[in-house]
Amino acid sequence: MEKFNLIATCAAGIEAITANELKHLGYDVQTENGRVRFSGTMKDVFETNLWLRTADRVKIVVAEFEARTFDELFEKTKALPWDEFLPLDAEFPVSGKSQKSKLHNVPSVQSIVKKAIVDKMCTVYFRRTQLPETGALYPIECAINKDNVMLTLDTTGSSLFKRGYRTEKGGAPLKENMAAALVLISHWYPEKTFVDPVCGSGTIPIEAALIGHNIAPGLNRQFACGKWELAETGIEEKIREEARSKADMSRELDIWGYDIDGRMVEIARRNSAAAGVRSSINLKQMALKDFKTDKEYGVIVANPPYGERLSSRDEVHKLYRQMGEIYRPLETWGKYILTSDLKFEEWYGQKATKKRKLYNGSLRTDLFQYWGKRKPRA
Repeated sequence: MEKFNLIATCAAGIEAITANELKHLGYDVQTENGRVRFSGTMKDVFETNLWLRTADRVKIVVAEFEARTFDELFEKTKALPWDEFLPLDAEFPVSGKSQKSKLHNVPSVQSIVKKAIVDKMCTVYFRRTQLPETGALYPIECAINKDNVMLTLDTTGSSLFKRGYRTEKGGAPLKENMAAALVLISHWYPEKTFVDPVCGSGTIPIEAALIGHNIAPGLNRQFACGKWELAETGIEEKIREEARSKADMSRELDIWGYDIDGRMVEIARRNSAAAGVRSSINLKQMALKDFKTDKEYGVIVANPPYGERLSSRDEVHKLYRQMGEIYRPLETWGKYILTSDLKFEEWYGQKATKKRKLYNGSLRTDLFQYWGKRKPRA
């Protein structure tokens, strides 16, 4: 099977988490801003789409080259073996982006790349009329950075954060892949108690349960490459079957999700049922200030309201103070709180062990980490 140069794209700040996932899957990696490079066959393409929890997309790198003029972009694109990737009837929309480059007009870049590929395909397939584009979808991206062009083929389709279980969401939802990243950063393991005190539609506890049961996050969705001629017949279903066999539903988990809004708790119940982990998560309507525990060790992961609107800031700061009062005494618990309020530590009343800059969509946030005391070794 042919090997491709591949990239897994991800949100800024979690590249190391995505790289670690790929290492655990057995790949050699190279980490860059917003992406992780690796190599593999179409089998690996399916496998990584199915198993990566924190990535956005898996892409095949068709080519990389320098281009400072549209003629150069056209000729170098046309010279590539597009017929090895695209069948005659392929639907291949071209998207583009450009940073700090001479070719900064993105619509023109997209148009030139599309025309070059069409010219090459018409030459190879002896076509004088337009290409039909009635077949499977092969999304192509032309990304130019400092005059370096990268042409990629998107194997994923709709982003990997779309797991397929979120039937409804709240007002400020956290993407599923970012929720998974928070769980992985917290170093939670299934023998520990896990708590999300402001769970909203349940995304963080659901992702924890999927991790705890070793359920592949892409099991309930399809990928663009599933319809490609590049894919060997039956390989996708074989990989899905292997993934199903690796799930461990017998493992008991102690996962809790609370929210002050009873309507959101109901949504979380429906979403967790759609994800197949309803029985693994305890969901309850409760205000954060009423949280009590007699468990000695655990992890709290929270994505509380950020108070972006002026009218809600006082309420949010009150919530942060309550978090400090309730969580500070839990010295053996790890606390991981995501917010865009850079003064969070002042309201919480304690300096974080570590801060990590992350992006929730386009919004800059910080993950304030308070590490718990470790359990003494036996």
